[in-house]
Amino acid sequence: MAENDVAIAENDTENVDILRVYEIGYHISPSTKEEDIEKTVSAIRSEIEKQGGSFIAEGAPSMARLAYSIESREGTKRVENDRSYFGWLKFEAKIDAAKALEESLKANKSLIRFILFRTVREDTRAKMKAPQLREVKRTDVIKAAPRRAEESSEPVSEVDLDKALQDITAE
Repeated sequence: MAENDVAIAENDTENVDILRVYEIGYHISPSTKEEDIEKTVSAIRSEIEKQGGSFIAEGAPSMARLAYSIESREGTKRVENDRSYFGWLKFEAKIDAAKALEESLKANKSLIRFILFRTVREDTRAKMKAPQLREVKRTDVIKAAPRRAEESSEPVSEVDLDKALQDITAE
């Protein structure tokens, strides 16, 4: 598993009692049974609560296709995973709690990858923006697009249409 260290500045070691906002993004192995997924997530939640953390927001794990395969170890075999259950948790805790949680996540065999980082309390997800529609008043006149030079204003006869269609289909 890749190194997942909580980045803490040297001057932060003095302020270990300050509450910070953290977020965990995690991938649960696709070989985990559906009923065991909630057990894995509740183990993460209970570790946060045990360390004195409080929850802010959560994204329930759902099956997702990965952009690239992640290799993991299941028993004595190495397995390539192209899918996983992805979920996230945002919580507030002390610096020491984040370090202890990271160690707990490393020991969890159901997780194939995770990231723990410091973030902000506000919701930072991109919002879906509805397209802007232009209002047209009944008194406004919508101008027609200018005609092309090759178009003529005289009506086309049925005979000319049939001849044009035969020329197109003959090619």
